[in-house]
Amino acid sequence: MTSQPPSPPPQPEQPAEAVPTCYRHPGKETWVRCQRCERPICPDCMRDAAVGFQCPECVAEGNRGLRQARSAFGGAVVATPYVTWALLALNVLVFGAQYLTGNVVTAELAMRPYEVVTQNEYYRLLTSAFVHGGVFHILFNCWALYVVGPYLERAFGHTRYLGIYLVSALGGSVLGYWIDPLDQFTVGASAAIFGLFGAVFVVGRRLNMDVRGIAVLIVINLVITFVVPGISWTGHIGGLITGSALAGALAYAPKSNRTLWQVLTIVGAVAILVVLVAVRSSALLSGVAG
Repeated sequence: MTSQPPSPPPQPEQPAEAVPTCYRHPGKETWVRCQRCERPICPDCMRDAAVGFQCPECVAEGNRGLRQARSAFGGAVVATPYVTWALLALNVLVFGAQYLTGNVVTAELAMRPYEVVTQNEYYRLLTSAFVHGGVFHILFNCWALYVVGPYLERAFGHTRYLGIYLVSALGGSVLGYWIDPLDQFTVGASAAIFGLFGAVFVVGRRLNMDVRGIAVLIVINLVITFVVPGISWTGHIGGLITGSALAGALAYAPKSNRTLWQVLTIVGAVAILVVLVAVRSSALLSGVAG
């Protein structure tokens, strides 16, 4: 009878290799690691790098030392002209409110020197730029804003562009406050639009571009302003002068501390217009009292 050889001793079980999980999403398994910190990252956390992938924290850390891109005149780079779309929407919404309420909204927001000085309704100097006198009026202004707005918004950035628009609108109202009859109603974004026209001309000259097209457009609209009755020439001229001057100051601001100079320029322009309004109001009230 042959004997059986002894059975080998049982081998201990090898532990299964642990599958790494994403350091930001522990429930997701992954075999990809960040090229910088070597932490495991899942597809949701992968960011393309020069070689392989990096995690969001390493990408953010690497971007801190990079100089952020700026627009031609110092503003943040604009991918989508949100301010232009917002202004267009606001003009359309206000015009819809005018249509639905008859003359109520128009009477409350329109520029009329008498209400400004006697009722202290100085908001009219700016709100009048968002009400219009008819379908053709708002269509032309919105079309002009749609054409030149995105170009200027990308050149100056969101904030500077909005400053040019609003200050131009205010400049047109201020000139009307000084010259127009006290009982004259004025509505429309035309002052702001003329300010944008002037800004396009200034930008073109600053960048050594051909400005003949915008120059012809400005001349044609000025001719229409003085030939067609019922158009506020004060608003158009005031907006054109204000927008051109402000855009020139922003475009030619020294590159050293450019943002500070531009902020001071916008604030200074508003301050000058406020002083002009105060002086005009004082003169009108003195005349009434006399």
